[in-house]
Amino acid sequence: MKNVIMIKYGEIYLKGNNRSFFENLLLKNIKYALYGINTTAKRFRTRYIIENYDSKDEDIIVEKLLTVFGIYSISRAIEIDSSKDEIIDFCKNIQIDGTFKVDTNRADKTFEMSSMELNSLIGGVILDNNPNAKVDVHKPNQTIYIDIRENHKTYIYYKNILGAGGMPVGSSADGIALLSGGIDSPVACFKIAKRGMRLTGLHFASYPYTSEQAKQKVVELAKIIKPYTHMRTLYVVSFTQIQEQIHKNCKDEYMITLMRRFMMRIAERLAGKIGAKAIVTGEDLGQVASQTVESITSSNFVTEVLPVFRPLIAMDKNEIVDIAKQIGTFETSILPFEDCCTVFLPKYPLIKPNLKKVQEEEDKLDVEGLIENAMNSIEEIKI
Repeated sequence: MKNVIMIKYGEIYLKGNNRSFFENLLLKNIKYALYGINTTAKRFRTRYIIENYDSKDEDIIVEKLLTVFGIYSISRAIEIDSSKDEIIDFCKNIQIDGTFKVDTNRADKTFEMSSMELNSLIGGVILDNNPNAKVDVHKPNQTIYIDIRENHKTYIYYKNILGAGGMPVGSSADGIALLSGGIDSPVACFKIAKRGMRLTGLHFASYPYTSEQAKQKVVELAKIIKPYTHMRTLYVVSFTQIQEQIHKNCKDEYMITLMRRFMMRIAERLAGKIGAKAIVTGEDLGQVASQTVESITSSNFVTEVLPVFRPLIAMDKNEIVDIAKQIGTFETSILPFEDCCTVFLPKYPLIKPNLKKVQEEEDKLDVEGLIENAMNSIEEIKI
């Protein structure tokens, strides 16, 4: 008998002949999450078992597993041999004062009893040893789960902790995420990583108009979301010259619109260099002037190859804030260090930019020269 942590996956069940790819990737990600903790992770069939760990590490193991996409549930369990006598002996010691039920999953079809038969037997054992207990199969205070697996081991546990869900990071193509210092973009990274996309960060800095603290704030956000996104690199692009040239040569109300178009072009070119297959932004339809249908159309217009994913596009701001608090980015995001989007901010930015007029304003700029200078300014930060 020993303490273990049992993991079940979710959507991977839906995969067909290539399911083993997702199962193996999830195991790899579990080991990645638990790196540095002395423990063993293994897979058999549709279960993963974490074992051989110090009991003092159990809470931190569970905490780290909650950042792993692809996990449906986590259970602290007792592993025993799959025999009727062993299960009975263990269950004799279960203490219950209230209602309960027994829920058996008999994955090992060679086991001598059916699930219903074992439920009845173990229910009787518990009643015999707990005079104040009572069976309630509909709304019990306590459920005793008995999972009889194909490895001839049985796992007994009392609670399923809901996991992060989604698909294992790395099961989709890699993406490049525009990461500002605000609330939205880290949440967008979290949401798209949940669909299996591994991310690289891209931040636009406007020194000296924005401070070193503003950049470090973004670095800290990248570190916070790293367990979810596997973000290992943050690229920082100097955006100062581009903003100065827009401010000098173009109408004020076009500042945000033109900035977004430059950001998309730079993101796509950097993505080509690092092998990313999509651009990810934290845009939320209608939230600000740059996130209207017309503004999004304008910025989409300059991307030539890659799709642009906007995981937050239909979310309410309160929903986004709730997730930011859940994943631990909110308090950092609200620190008072402004990003480049606040530089030269027009009093009345365009809400519904006309593509033809946007192009006319952009023609006043050396677009290729500015992009080339920005690309040459890129700083690579390891997270």
